[in-house]
Amino acid sequence: MIIIGIDPGLATIGYGVVEKTNNNGLKPINYGCVITKPDLTLPKRLAQIYSGIAELIEKYDPDVCAVEELFFAKNVKTAISVAQARGVILLPFENSGIPLFEYTPKQVKQAIVGYGHAEKQQIQYMVKVLLNLDAVPKPDDAADALAIAICHGNIASGQNSFAIK
Repeated sequence: MIIIGIDPGLATIGYGVVEKTNNNGLKPINYGCVITKPDLTLPKRLAQIYSGIAELIEKYDPDVCAVEELFFAKNVKTAISVAQARGVILLPFENSGIPLFEYTPKQVKQAIVGYGHAEKQQIQYMVKVLLNLDAVPKPDDAADALAIAICHGNIASGQNSFAIK
């Protein structure tokens, strides 16, 4: 099973692609970011995000997508633009018939480190260890996306995953 994890954003969208092997292990395939430039209009940025995600789907042919649920405590303007980007991120997966699952940051931390309030550095280190990588994945958005993919791989084994309804 090929899992693509997505860390949503407007400027930087992290992605991480892993394969869940027959022995329930996880093998890294690739990771990186879809980047949009801040000097573009919002509609142009959203179009770039859609195209970037559609290219990832075509290239990696994932069986499932795991995406982080948004959480914003303060900046409503940022929350709205990132929510718009998240909608555009989900659309090509839906159009392709790829099942979507969402996880809160706390669920991701719990699945990766075993502690729902883990620090970012702990998550990054465990992503490196769990995927047997030579270094912590950079940038942070890509490492976060790999963590989301790992989270789904671990949770899906127990079938306690959270499908987007």
